[in-house]
Amino acid sequence: MHTIIESAEQLEKIIQALSREEGLELESLYRDVLSILNNLPEKISISEFKDSEIESLKRTFLFRKGALNQLFRFIPFLPDDLKRSVGAAINKTKKKFESVFKKKEEKTEPPLKFDVTAPGRSPEVGRRHIITKTIETVCDVMRQLGFTYTEGPEVEDEYHNFVALNIPPHHLARDESANFYITDTTLLRSQTSPVQIRYMEKHKPPIRVFAPGRVYRPDTIDASHYYAFHQVEGLWVDEGISFAHLKTTLLLFSRLMVGENIKVRLRPSFFPFTEPSAEIDFSCFICGGTGCPTCGRKGWLEIGGCGMVNPKVLRYCNIDPEKHTGFAFGIGIDRIVMALYGINDIRLLFQNDIRFLEQF
Repeated sequence: MHTIIESAEQLEKIIQALSREEGLELESLYRDVLSILNNLPEKISISEFKDSEIESLKRTFLFRKGALNQLFRFIPFLPDDLKRSVGAAINKTKKKFESVFKKKEEKTEPPLKFDVTAPGRSPEVGRRHIITKTIETVCDVMRQLGFTYTEGPEVEDEYHNFVALNIPPHHLARDESANFYITDTTLLRSQTSPVQIRYMEKHKPPIRVFAPGRVYRPDTIDASHYYAFHQVEGLWVDEGISFAHLKTTLLLFSRLMVGENIKVRLRPSFFPFTEPSAEIDFSCFICGGTGCPTCGRKGWLEIGGCGMVNPKVLRYCNIDPEKHTGFAFGIGIDRIVMALYGINDIRLLFQNDIRFLEQF
């Protein structure tokens, strides 16, 4: 076995001599190389070498910059007969050591331990986002109330987002600072109300639809504001629809969504597309109306806005306001999520932090 170590050392010395260009005859050196390689034993047992010796042999016989590979550099300058003999000897030696070390690695790899009788591991299953789950619940509740699902584009034109909703040209709601404009007349929708316009343009009363979706406003991001959030739009247009229908619908929605003890409060307000208009408050889900940090100690949560559809809006959709009336409401889904799950910062809903999401 020491013959192999000595042979490796001799090859290293020859490479060093070649690199120093000491004026030695190339043919003489390569005849020594041929003698060294031909005298290597046919069978090599790596198990009898120390770890340090094994690494040394790898460097000499297998590495790309090892002595054996370096010998190829000068073969083109040898006589033809010696060129063929040396090339064949180098290739034979290289294959021999590759085979030996491959067998060693196969032997040293630990056998795989697998118990075929052991029960399998259950795959890790993800879960739906709490916003997604809440939207699905909202959809189920609205269907129970007799409403039909519809949807509209998130990229809207000014007509559907403003004009048909009776929002005049110089209204602050149309300002560039209050919207994400894409072009002069195209923007990301700032509310789900354009969906009701598109639906009324294509359908005639009776109309009873709801439309959940994402809306966009360039609000300053803080604990209660984000540039994208979710709403659900509700619309009911028919003969004889009154504010009483609106209030009853909201009361039933709140009880089916949250619980029987929820109260609904409507505060007078103004929206260009409804007349009369109101803000929607639900009694706090957390404290039951007694006051807590979630509701700001008020006992009430502001959920959205509502009102009777403005006659001008109906006319834009070619619906006769003398014959048909209707109500519309928009409820903030994210606010419901925050109240249901006791979340005090809306930013947590959109950060995709697994530490937060895996709690629900």
